[in-house]
Parts: sequence; structure tokens; C-alpha cells
Amino acid sequence: MRWAWIAVLARLLAAQECPALIDRAQKAIDAKQFPAAELDLETALGRCPQQYVRITLALGQTQYLLGQEAEAEKSLLAVLAVDPKHEEALYAIGRIYAMQNRFPEAVEKLTAVTRVNPKNYKAWDNLGVCYDSLNQDADALRSFFRALDLVVKDHPEYDWPYANLADFFLRRNEYDKAFQLAAEAAQRNPASARNCFLTAKALVRLEKLELSLRWLERAVELDSQTAEALYLLAQTYRKLGREAEARQMLARFQEVSKTRPKRR
Repeated sequence: MRWAWIAVLARLLAAQECPALIDRAQKAIDAKQFPAAELDLETALGRCPQQYVRITLALGQTQYLLGQEAEAEKSLLAVLAVDPKHEEALYAIGRIYAMQNRFPEAVEKLTAVTRVNPKNYKAWDNLGVCYDSLNQDADALRSFFRALDLVVKDHPEYDWPYANLADFFLRRNEYDKAFQLAAEAAQRNPASARNCFLTAKALVRLEKLELSLRWLERAVELDSQTAEALYLLAQTYRKLGREAEARQMLARFQEVSKTRPKRR
């Protein structure tokens, strides 16, 4: 009898501890203290089996932010083993596969997201990126345009599908379309160096060099380590006969190219 009461008491204490552990982990995530969050979530996972899916999802997302991609994939697949239609887990693992250039697998997971929730505009946008990487242009355009339809009015702050589609058209020499989309992305998010760079690049291709300068200079101002913007700014200065500024930007480009880490 005594041991039975001890077991009951232990379960009661664990149940009381669960909310505190999960709350502390969430606060650590919000503060970008990911190692502390991971520790609390792993502890909670052993003590709060009734919240397995919620905790395992948070753990997988935290592991991804820590660069533990294999562990994150394992955690997210564990969530999907319990709930195959879990929207957040499907989206998170789809994004991991996309970042790892595992595009067919990413397409599978992100498509599943859109079946669960046809209004998930982030999934449609990322599907467009994946199809673009697979050279499936028709599917990429269909996905991008679906994302645009969903964000145009209901999510005026969301700029990614505009920028991604602008990049798509730039690589296919459709510069007018690229400019319109990139300019809309920059209007939605003027703090994005990428949006400014894409707008400038379209203008350069359209031979509107003077107009491109303010966008290029803004891109470099927002992110001084953007090698592509530095190089294009140097070339644009040179075409406009501003040799001293061109040499200065080229020197900055060369310095950044030496020091910046290689990115996927």
C-alpha cells in the first residue's frame, strides 16, 4: 500500500511539474536560449507522456535551430508517426528537407501540408521554391501564384512569395515581371536586403542604371556582407563612369568573399 501511494504521489508531482517545464522551455526559445530549451524539453518528454506530441514537436524545432538536423528529423518523424496529418510537423520537416536539397521529399511533405490546410501560404511558397529547384516550372508557377493569392490581402506583411517569384523570373530573363514582384516585396518588407537587391538587379537588367543605384545602396546598407549586391553595385558604378566608387565597392566585395562562410 505504501509503495502504491508513493507511485501516485510521484505521478501527481510530475503532472504539476509539466506546465512549469514547458513554460520555461518556451521562454528559453523566445529568448533564443536553445540549449536550455532543449534540456527542459527532453526532461519534459520523460515526465509528461500525455503531452508527447506537443513536446516532441517543440523539441524537433529547437533541435533544428541548434543545427541538429538529424535529431530534428527524428523528432518530427516521431510526431508524424502519432499524427500523420500534423500540419506543423509536416511543414517543419518539409522545410528541413528543402534546406538539405532533398527536394522530392520536401515536395511530398509540403504537399501534404496543403492537403491538410489549403490556405497554408508558407507551404505553397516553399513548394514553389522546391519545384523551381527541380526545374518543374509549371508546378513552381502554380504554387507561387497560389501563395500570392493567399497573401495579397490577408497577409500584407508577408513578402517571401513575391521575392521568390521575382528571383524565378530573373533567372528566365523576364525582367519586367521580376521588377514588379521584387518592388512589391520591398514595399511589404523594406528592411530586407534581398528584396532591395532583387529590385535593383531587375532594374540593371532593364538598363535603368541610375534607378538601380538607390536600391543597390540600400541593400548594402541593410547587409554589408551581401557579396552579390556589392559586386553588382561595383559594376553599375563602373558602367556609369564612377570609377573611384566602383573600385571601392569591388575591394569591399573581394574582402567579403574571402571571409564569409559558404552557404547552401
